Amino acid sequence: MVSMKDISVVCGVSVATVSKALNNHSDIGIETKEHIKQVAKEMGYFPNSAAKALKTNRTYNIGVLFVDDDQSGLTHDYFAYVLDSLKSTAEAKGYDITFINGCKTRPNRMSYLEHCRYRGFDGVVIACVDFYAPEVLELVRSNIPTVTIDHMFNNVCAIMSDNIKGMRDLLHYIYRKGHRKIAYIHGADSAVTQSRLSSFYKTMAELGLEVPDEYISEAAYRDTQKTFIETERLLDLKDRPTCILYPDDFACFGGINAINERGLRIPEDISVVGYDGIRAARHIEPQLTTLRQDTRKLGQEAAEKLISLIEHPKTTIMEQIIVEGEVFHGKSVADLTI
Repeated sequence: MVSMKDISVVCGVSVATVSKALNNHSDIGIETKEHIKQVAKEMGYFPNSAAKALKTNRTYNIGVLFVDDDQSGLTHDYFAYVLDSLKSTAEAKGYDITFINGCKTRPNRMSYLEHCRYRGFDGVVIACVDFYAPEVLELVRSNIPTVTIDHMFNNVCAIMSDNIKGMRDLLHYIYRKGHRKIAYIHGADSAVTQSRLSSFYKTMAELGLEVPDEYISEAAYRDTQKTFIETERLLDLKDRPTCILYPDDFACFGGINAINERGLRIPEDISVVGYDGIRAARHIEPQLTTLRQDTRKLGQEAAEKLISLIEHPKTTIMEQIIVEGEVFHGKSVADLTI
């Protein structure tokens, strides 16, 4: 393994000068610095990560806790894009990311906090978990810098989608299309669901629209089987809705299947609306109307905020950053005003 001493011998300088050059110190000449870097590269020198960690008190490694209920992992369309943006932003700033082991059936499994300390993570991003689980709360309350995505704790930085505005914008778009009977199959109970459901009721009231109890039901996010069943129930109503909102785009596919099996047409016979703006929804026919979330910005903000907490703990403000999405009009909502 090539050492700084080896480089110093070839370059005819001291080990201290080599160290300064490789760490971009400003008290040596640019030509000398570039020469040393070039020699180091040609000799195949790589800094020892353990030594760097001892010197800087950082490992430049960020933990990611991501455990969704249906075990979809990185096939989870929405979070896959958020985490991809998180990864690219962190790597651009010199950090690696490592997933925290969430397999509860693994023998001798560590807790989330134990895993973080064992790996020496500089900080942690938490997304798509049971935020009220004791293990998660233990991690959040520890001294490890933490950022959450789509969930708020006191005194913890959070990156939040603007679910209130997102739902309001969707409903206003549907209303402008002439719809007055709008049903909502919402997701399972969570902070995200509560925000969207509250915004749904508030916006419907502002628009002067009634919401019959039978128009509201629940299906877990990404649960196509339950949305299939709930859609059939809505279609059987004597006074059925003209438009159905779904928990997310993926779950919406279950509703679309139920409508197709009845021989009904979208949007001519009934309109459907998703949420998230996943790419697959843009490639079905008709193209799905949905609320497209800014996954790139969500991941970027999470990485930048966490790295700020790691590198500037005394001056980084604990805050909630709200990221807006936008309505993707698609072609799955009929215009009843024509």
